[in-house]
Amino acid sequence: MGPLTLTVLLPLVGAVLLGLAPGARDRDVRAVGLIVSLATFASSVWVLVGFDRGEAGLQQAESFTWIPSVGARIAFAVDGVSLALILLTTFLVPIVLVASWDSVKDRLAAYTAAFLILEALVIGVFAATDLLLFYVLFEFSLVPMYLIIGIWGGAERRRAARKFFLYTLLGGLVMLVAILYLQTRTGTFDYIAIRDGLALDPTVQGWLFAAFLLAFAVKVPLFPVHTWLPDAHTEAPTGGSVFLAGVLLKMGTFGLLRYALPLFPDATVAAAPWLLGVSVVGILYGAAVALVQADIKRLVAYSSVSHMGFVVLGTFALDRTATSAAVVQMVNHGLSTGALFLLIGFLYERRHTRRIADFGGLARQVPVMAGLWLLVSLSSLALPGLNGFVGEFPILLGTFGVNRAAGVLAAFGAVLAALYLLWAYQRMFHGPLERDEDRATPDLTRRELAVMTPLVLLIVLIGLVPGPLFDLVGPSVDRVLAEVALAVAP
Repeated sequence: MGPLTLTVLLPLVGAVLLGLAPGARDRDVRAVGLIVSLATFASSVWVLVGFDRGEAGLQQAESFTWIPSVGARIAFAVDGVSLALILLTTFLVPIVLVASWDSVKDRLAAYTAAFLILEALVIGVFAATDLLLFYVLFEFSLVPMYLIIGIWGGAERRRAARKFFLYTLLGGLVMLVAILYLQTRTGTFDYIAIRDGLALDPTVQGWLFAAFLLAFAVKVPLFPVHTWLPDAHTEAPTGGSVFLAGVLLKMGTFGLLRYALPLFPDATVAAAPWLLGVSVVGILYGAAVALVQADIKRLVAYSSVSHMGFVVLGTFALDRTATSAAVVQMVNHGLSTGALFLLIGFLYERRHTRRIADFGGLARQVPVMAGLWLLVSLSSLALPGLNGFVGEFPILLGTFGVNRAAGVLAAFGAVLAALYLLWAYQRMFHGPLERDEDRATPDLTRRELAVMTPLVLLIVLIGLVPGPLFDLVGPSVDRVLAEVALAVAP
C-alpha cells in the first residue's frame, strides 16, 4: 500500500474506530478525530514529497481489482491539480473538527465520523482514475454531507439537505449514463485508456459533454443550477459550511478540468464561448444578490456563486494563464471563504443571530475578530498581496486576451465583491457601539485563534509567494490544454 491509498483509507479507519466505541467520552472522540485527521494530512504531505513537479502526467498510480466482470478497478493516481485539492482537503478537516469542539455537543462521535468518511470519499474523488469508481465516490459523498446538514444544521436543515441531495444526485445520474456509454465503446472504465484510445464523433461528444457538464455544473454550482447552495450554506453547521465551500464545490470544477476537457475536446471548444458567457452571468448575478442580503452567511454563500464563476471562466478560457489561475483560485476560495464561514460561526455562537443589522461597532469590542474578518474579506475581494489576487487577476488577464467582453464584464464582478464584503464589514464592525449585546460580545478565544492562524498564514503566504502553487499545477494544466488543442487541430 502506497501513501496515496493510505491517505484515502486513514479517515475510514478513524470513522470505524469511532463506530466501534459508541459510548466514548467527548474528549476521546475529539482526540481520535484530531489525531486521525492530522495523520491524514501528514500522509498527503508524504504524497507531495514523492511527487515530481516537472512531470505533467498522473503519478504514484496504485490499482486493485474491484469488479473483474466489468473491468472496474480501485485505481488512484495524482497530478498537480488533484494533489493541490487533496492537500486542501486534508488541511481543512482538522481545522473543521477543532472549530466544532464547543458548538457540536449532540452525537459528537457520529458528527466526527461523518466528516472523516466525507474526507475519505472526497480524496478518492480527486485521486480516482477509474470512471466507475469516480462516479461512486462522487455520488456517495452526498450522504455524509446530507447527514451533516440534516442532523446538525439549522431550523430548516431537512429542507436544505433534501434540496442539496436531490439536485446533485440527479445531475450525477445523467453523468452515469455517459460513463456507461463510454464503457460500452471501450470495454473499460479506465480513464487513461478512454482518454488516449477513444475517438468520438463531434455530435456524440456534444451529448456526452453535456451529461458531464450538468453533473459538474450543479456541484460547482454554476448559474442557473445554483439555487441549492445558499440554502445549504445557511442551514449547515459551521463545519459543514466550511467543508462545503472549501472542498465539495471544487469537485465540480475539478471534474470539468480532469474529465470534460480532455475526453471531449471538440465539444469543449464549441461550448467554451457559451460557458464564458454563463460564467460571467453567474459572477455578476452572485455578486448582485450578495449585495442585498440581510443574513451574513447567505451573503457569503452567494459570494461563492460569484467566485466559483471566476474559476469556471478561467477553465473555459482555454488559456494557460487563466486556466492555471483557475486551479489556484480553487485553493484560494477554499481558504478565504472557509475562513469567513468560521468567523461567522464564531460570531453566531456568541450572539445567535446572523442578521447584519443586529451588529454595530463590534471592532471596539472584538478587535482581534474584526482584524481577522477584515483581512479575510480583503483576500476574498482580491486585494494585491493576498491569495485572492494571484488567482483572480490572472484569470481576468487571460480571459481578456481570449474574449475581451467576458474579461471586462467579469471585472465588474470583482468591483461588486469589494462593495458587498466591505459594506457588510462596515455595518457590523464600525459605527457606534450602542447595543448591550454588542458590548457584551467576547473576542476570539485561544482555541479559535489557533483555528484561524494556519488559514491566515496560508492566505498571506500564497499572496506573497504564489510560485510554488503555480509550479505544482502548471504542468498538469499545460497537458490538458495541449490535449484539447491537439484533438481539435486541423
